Amino acid sequence: MSKVTNSMSARDKLLRAAGELFYARGITATGIDAVILRAGVAKMSLYNNFKSKSDLVAAYIDARHNEWLTLYAKRTESLSNGWELVLAVFDAYRDHAECDYENGFRGCGLLNAAAEMPADSAERAAVNRHKQHVKSIVIEHLSSLPLIEDQPQTATQLAEHICFLLEGSISLAGLTKDTQAIERAKDMADKLIEQAL
Repeated sequence: MSKVTNSMSARDKLLRAAGELFYARGITATGIDAVILRAGVAKMSLYNNFKSKSDLVAAYIDARHNEWLTLYAKRTESLSNGWELVLAVFDAYRDHAECDYENGFRGCGLLNAAAEMPADSAERAAVNRHKQHVKSIVIEHLSSLPLIEDQPQTATQLAEHICFLLEGSISLAGLTKDTQAIERAKDMADKLIEQAL
């Protein structure tokens, strides 16, 4: 997420500020007053744009996913091969991580948010929806390839393995600051696809 600027709407300022603070400090450790102060808006602006902190957290989760989708779209502009489109998922995850390194990379913002929420919360459900969306992108592109066993479950099973690599690498990168973890996972995914063709 980019920095708060004066030309932004109050809603966007609040969302930017919340994103920076939620990612850096955690959601539960970040109070509404800190978000308002960082955004540089009046307290009423928060309640005019978000019903509650929970509503702000939901918007943050959606914004994180939409940022990734934008990075993925940029990575895939000139690609058409399903294999390359799957590997571009890793590149977009790395791009998203590199944006966060400016402020201290802590791993996947969505997984961090989910870890702070109760098991049956709407926020965790939203994170799961976004992760399932990424998996569906991988399945879609794998399904366009002539896999050894040309059956729908083959693409689904391979996508599950690839998503394990993807999520594991972003978690490891956040924990150890190993910026190459995502690239190594991409190489492993490349080999898995090659073996399935």
